[in-house]
Amino acid sequence: MRALVIGHRGMLGTDLMDHLSGGGHEAVGLDLPELDITDRRRVIRRVSEAAPDVVFHLAAWTDVDAAEDHEEQALMVNGEGTRNVAIAAREAGAALVAVSTDYVFPGTGGPYGEDDPTDPIQAYGRTKLAGERLAELEYPEGTRIARTAWLYGAHGRNFVDTMIALGADPARDHVGVVADQEGCPTWTRDLCPALVEVAALPPGIYHAAGSGSTTWAGLAREAFRLAEVDCEVRDTTTAAFARPAPRPAVSVLGVTHEGAPRLRAWEDALADYIRERS
Repeated sequence: MRALVIGHRGMLGTDLMDHLSGGGHEAVGLDLPELDITDRRRVIRRVSEAAPDVVFHLAAWTDVDAAEDHEEQALMVNGEGTRNVAIAAREAGAALVAVSTDYVFPGTGGPYGEDDPTDPIQAYGRTKLAGERLAELEYPEGTRIARTAWLYGAHGRNFVDTMIALGADPARDHVGVVADQEGCPTWTRDLCPALVEVAALPPGIYHAAGSGSTTWAGLAREAFRLAEVDCEVRDTTTAAFARPAPRPAVSVLGVTHEGAPRLRAWEDALADYIRERS
């Protein structure tokens, strides 16, 4: 398989490039500054030049809080940018796997299946949902949407590393962590083979996140235990850590589509991540 990874320098993209190359696939990467996905002509030209069998679209506006004040700009990237990638993949005759988010759901229920109603409560979720819909509108016969959640990995800033760094500070004996948001922690290394599997599935929406669920406080406690960090995690609330963008209270992703990949338990993945990190 010849794969094009758009957004290959990011946390997920770096691991995906390694996974593809290690699996005997030919992997080509594009990212800023050589590719701006809001420039449709350039996207079409660069995808055509790459001549891929599959396009993995990972590039996105990911700053959830900044999107609240800059929704139009975020929509250009997450909405129109994704539309441009879908058009380019269609013209190149390549399958498209576009990565989306649990934030397309309102967080009032869950676990959410792939076909459950979406209703994002913040600008980031609205722009990502727009990207899903535009990609399926432009390229229904070739688009696979892969929704994931709570990503962490070795090649970018992430919650797990931040918590371990805070907990390891000798001047700190506790950290306050939000305990009223629940989701599915997902190691980027585990997500990569799932994305390759999704590329071979029929077009549609798939959920790919760590199995099981926990809160941010629960994730921090498990990370401290595994990393042998002697620091207390004290439960706090979302309201106590006011942020510009609202977060869903429960954004657990369920897998209901037949043949969809199922990732292992989030606790097992975290243990391997921390073992490698150490």
